[in-house]
Amino acid sequence: MPVYKKLFLSASLTFLTATSALSATDTMQSVRNVMSQIHGAEAMKQVSEWNGKTNAVLQSDPRYKTFYKDALEVGESPARLPMPEFLAGHIWNFWQDEQHPRGIWRETTQASYKKESPEWVTMLDIDKLAKDEKQNWVFKGVICLEPEERRCLISLSDGGEDAVTLREYDTKTGKIIPDGFTLSRSKQSVAWADENTFLVARDWDGTGRSLTTSGYPFVVRRVIRGQSSDQAIEIARGEKTDVSVSGLSLTDGDGNRLFLINRSPTFFTTKLAVIQNMDMAGSGQNPGTLLWLNLPERITLEGMIHGRLVLSLNEDWTTADGKKIASGSLISVDPTKPDTNVGILWAPDKSQALDEIAITKNNVIVSYFENVRGRASVIHIPESGTGQLSRSTLTLPDMSTIHIAAANQHTDEAFLTSEGYITPPQLWETEGQSSKTEQIKQMPALFDASDLTVDQLWTTSTDGTKIPYFLVHKSQTTDTRPSPTLLTAYGGFQASYTPTYAPEIGRLWLTRGGNYAVANIRGGGEFGPAWHEAGRKTQRQRIYNDFAAVGQDLVSRGITSVKKLGIRGRSNGGLLMGVEFTQHPELWNAVIIGVPLLDMMNYETMAAGASWEDEYGTVSKPKERAFLKSISPLQNLRAGVHYPKPFIFTSTTDDRVGPVHARLFAMRLK
Repeated sequence: MPVYKKLFLSASLTFLTATSALSATDTMQSVRNVMSQIHGAEAMKQVSEWNGKTNAVLQSDPRYKTFYKDALEVGESPARLPMPEFLAGHIWNFWQDEQHPRGIWRETTQASYKKESPEWVTMLDIDKLAKDEKQNWVFKGVICLEPEERRCLISLSDGGEDAVTLREYDTKTGKIIPDGFTLSRSKQSVAWADENTFLVARDWDGTGRSLTTSGYPFVVRRVIRGQSSDQAIEIARGEKTDVSVSGLSLTDGDGNRLFLINRSPTFFTTKLAVIQNMDMAGSGQNPGTLLWLNLPERITLEGMIHGRLVLSLNEDWTTADGKKIASGSLISVDPTKPDTNVGILWAPDKSQALDEIAITKNNVIVSYFENVRGRASVIHIPESGTGQLSRSTLTLPDMSTIHIAAANQHTDEAFLTSEGYITPPQLWETEGQSSKTEQIKQMPALFDASDLTVDQLWTTSTDGTKIPYFLVHKSQTTDTRPSPTLLTAYGGFQASYTPTYAPEIGRLWLTRGGNYAVANIRGGGEFGPAWHEAGRKTQRQRIYNDFAAVGQDLVSRGITSVKKLGIRGRSNGGLLMGVEFTQHPELWNAVIIGVPLLDMMNYETMAAGASWEDEYGTVSKPKERAFLKSISPLQNLRAGVHYPKPFIFTSTTDDRVGPVHARLFAMRLK
């Protein structure tokens, strides 16, 4: 893991006496105008001042050098698991370390991969590429042409932004093809139709006219190799108000191929259409016709097996033939008549929630949570029309998170990982339809956890809902005094916050006597779509009440005290921290606010904010506006309040949340 350079902002009282680039008499609007110029001279002068003051304080701490050394050591440790990818008949891996901070893309055989020290061959060196081209390249993955997987499109980002440049790459030669297919920098998506034909959505003329208000494409065109963008035939067009529209190419292990349009009117809704009779390269001008599928809108497309689409369902659905299917289920449908003969592959009980899905030739592999503890199953699906489904639960460690690392569409091989707060990641292999698993690799411990233990505790929120949280702490101690405790959560977008091995937390915090708590509050996906729905839009105060309830529970149990309780969160979790900072300043003694949303009265016009209206609500609706005003951290800062000490950090290259939220919050505190 490279050490990325971020811009750190501080708004703690220690630093408020610094000379500001803006005078105290400037209005908030003038501050907004200045700080919204992302690379503007006046804004960067203020950022530089904040950085200098913050770094001076941090680096004056006698522990700083040790902390920095420890964090760098575990972040760049070569002992990490090399995460596998099945590609072109081999195992591929993207690897970053001290010698390769940008990373190398490398391959080995499957037999070699299972060895303690695989024999890797470097296929693409991003550090060398960036140096040779004098670009700040960050590797963002690949899209390969099935089934051979020889031709791929490499996705390269300038400094980590969402906008990418696409370059054609040959997995056999290990080289970017000099005269290969290229798409210049844009927020864009691309799918292979065949060797010379692509489904592309992007900013077509550079003016932004084909981008949504969220900043993503809504026009999909068929592009033929060697063709200029103005010659490309339009396949589908969404609306300016959509979040995004993209083209998809699906394949399965039987060789079936399906071209789709994926339209997202909002962040959580999807409309799918099958592209029928589209002319391929050199075959004419027919863009094809779109067959829009009669499906619920709150779905996620997971892939295809034996010619049937696999979908996760985020709302209850009664099909055309009267079958009732519960939200949170995994289903399969016939793409020609999706609302009849629907297959239910997996259905949750009240304690369960889907997490990840992967598809092999004959299996659907599901990782899920049971009371926020990781589980995994294999669902074996015989070829269409023959036999019955069979399901088997894989034997994997408890009190962990299970991730699907890789699945081979051409066989039934798959790799999964398990990890916990004090258990380093393990790599497991499974194949076929049995529940048998074999541990292939385990990352060595990067901190001493011999005297640590993990508990799952529960508390009650203000409306009576039971909220679980994990607590990592010393397993045996005679000291009954409150301990320093760091509490974190996310609480949004149906994203689950589950056991994760974080060696920097272990090395710098847990081994020095600190407790670490993770709250599974509403807004996430720990108990399925309903858990998320309970905290969406104007119901969002429940999320903040849940988090405060966990903090109060930690204090009331004597685990910690207000003086020794700190909290942290990033992105949507940064918003959570901002709300807790303003709503409960008396409950925390330190707050870490990372790459945050904090100006909720204006978030829709900032960076990619418009895409999140379905999560947060909109100021254009009076009820939602009133709620956003009531919780927006920037607007709810008050003079005369004793706030806990915050540490605020953001990045100028963040084109999703953007740095302006954090800058305005720091200036408002000032």
